[in-house]
Amino acid sequence: MNDQIIQIEGVSKTFGKRDRQVVALDKVDLAFQDGQFTILIGPSGCGKSTLLYLIAGFELPTMGRILLDGSEITHPGPDRGFVFQDYALFPWKTVLGNVMFGLCQNGVSHREAKRIAMEHIHMVHLQGFEHAYPHTLSGGMKQRVGIARALAYDPKVLLMDEPFGALDAQTRKVMQREMVSIWEEAKKTVVFVTHSVIEAVFLADRIVVMTARPGAVKGIVDVDVPRPREYTEDRYLHIREDVLALLEEEVSKSIETLA
Repeated sequence: MNDQIIQIEGVSKTFGKRDRQVVALDKVDLAFQDGQFTILIGPSGCGKSTLLYLIAGFELPTMGRILLDGSEITHPGPDRGFVFQDYALFPWKTVLGNVMFGLCQNGVSHREAKRIAMEHIHMVHLQGFEHAYPHTLSGGMKQRVGIARALAYDPKVLLMDEPFGALDAQTRKVMQREMVSIWEEAKKTVVFVTHSVIEAVFLADRIVVMTARPGAVKGIVDVDVPRPREYTEDRYLHIREDVLALLEEEVSKSIETLA
């Protein structure tokens, strides 16, 4: 739990051409511990999703480098599972077919892929729905499929980009509790992007607060609240206020920049 699995070293990311460049990230230095649940949070446009995409290998840094277990990340790989906000499920495939797909594409036999997929469908409590198609599922159920699919590879790291952002408030709370159970069972390193301070403090071991664009690390808050957590306990509320105080400074800067 104390070993660093991801190292981000002097990472900057710029988009656009020379005369119209946008600096999304500026000299980010950060490390993630093996088995830890880390949240990235910050004002809109601060580059937190960009940082997640860089760890995934979907984008490359303009400067600096990102290491996973000591090796530089240069492309996507099965050692990193990714959960998207918009589910990104194949509508023509069943729950089972969606979870099996990547396994079969990577050379796993159909029989073994089905066994692994069913194991993860049970993990996310979707047993009985393995033959259902995405259009018949609720938003929360679709996201469970996305989580099962990402975990089926047995990745070292699970990357989650606002996975509960599109859900209604009640479903979101249910999914937050489910996420803690899944994380405790799967024992994965999780890097999770959210806009919600309530969600961040409920889920995380550690919260990385990012500055307004260009994104950098504003501060890191350790969440030393035992699980299971409650939204109303004193220590939870105290940490939530600490995170909000850091965020409010950056949100104010972001508004001033737009004015």
